[in-house]
Amino acid sequence: MTTATRAARSPSAGRDVTAPRPRLPGTSAPAPALPSLTGLRWVAALLVFGLHVHNFAYFGGTGGRVLSWGLGPGAAGVSFFFVLSGFVLMWSALPGDRATAFWRRRVARVYPVHLVTTALAFLMACASLNVSLPSARQALADLLLVHSWWHPWWQTLDPVSWSLACEAFFYAAFPLLALLLRRLGARGSAALAVACVLAVFVLACADAHHWASRPLYSFPAARLPEFVLGAAVARLVMLGRWRGPGAEVSLALALIGYFMVPQVAPGYPATACTLVGVALLIPAAAVADLHGLPSPWRHRLMVRLGELSFAFYMVHLLVLKAGISVLGTRPRFGTAAGLAATATAFAVALGLSWLLYEAVEGPARRLLLRGARRPDTGSRPPSVPPAARA
Repeated sequence: MTTATRAARSPSAGRDVTAPRPRLPGTSAPAPALPSLTGLRWVAALLVFGLHVHNFAYFGGTGGRVLSWGLGPGAAGVSFFFVLSGFVLMWSALPGDRATAFWRRRVARVYPVHLVTTALAFLMACASLNVSLPSARQALADLLLVHSWWHPWWQTLDPVSWSLACEAFFYAAFPLLALLLRRLGARGSAALAVACVLAVFVLACADAHHWASRPLYSFPAARLPEFVLGAAVARLVMLGRWRGPGAEVSLALALIGYFMVPQVAPGYPATACTLVGVALLIPAAAVADLHGLPSPWRHRLMVRLGELSFAFYMVHLLVLKAGISVLGTRPRFGTAAGLAATATAFAVALGLSWLLYEAVEGPARRLLLRGARRPDTGSRPPSVPPAARA
């Protein structure tokens, strides 16, 4: 293993830092951390922020038209999160882990920030700061992370929490998925990955032509193939059987898919445009880390921002909603004023995300996982799969 790979171990690619490090198949060495994936999380969060700045119409005239082209497809960041989540959880899965221990770690990872941002949204609703006050049932569904299953409630309180309801469903299914992937082997994992891509294309057609009984964009079951795809691709990398293109080609394909989004119906169909590029870019970044290859996403600043990305994602839309009271609804500023408003909203959201990470996310996770039993991962023969060799 190269010096670059060893030095990259300290940052976490979205894994549970309090959990024991997993082991790659066929090796007794701990699985390396993948800091580039942490950096890519920030890119995904920034795409969603850009989309919402576009939706809030901070820019008018030529600036607005340019941003519509550049930021309009930003919902691709959510699909990116779903695929990345599947990859990271499969990469960090512990062979001897119990489902209850896994679920406990995931609750400790996401729920404290969800509770705080939900409370903040509720206070904003009470103060009439552009957040609707929910009914008791809606609030309960939001707290239990099931609100996205019922479309009229999918944006209750903190609107972005609908994706967290999808993640909760993915977490519920993951122990069974991990067991399945370990038994399938490389060919079965590859076949499952292809099946997931085809499923997304079929669902995109159903949504675009209104064949589905409800909009699929926020429906957890419809987003499951993206998560499973990420897990299947991770399994191929773990087994040393990933044969995708390098980071440069993968990034180019991801960008091509991103700018194809305006050519399809809005909502779920956009996922079909970006899915293949995303599913190639994530393992390419992982392989770059494993081989110590150059990666812009492994930079210390990118990794640090990636650590803040979850809190930033959860709080940024509330900041934009609060800003309506000062800036007005869809202000359509000129370029200079639009940049100033965007920079201010970004700075406030980033500052709050740092506060959430340092005061809520990290301490709450440590508190909730205190005394957690470490699973027995067993011993492995000392052979390393090709993907993990320097």
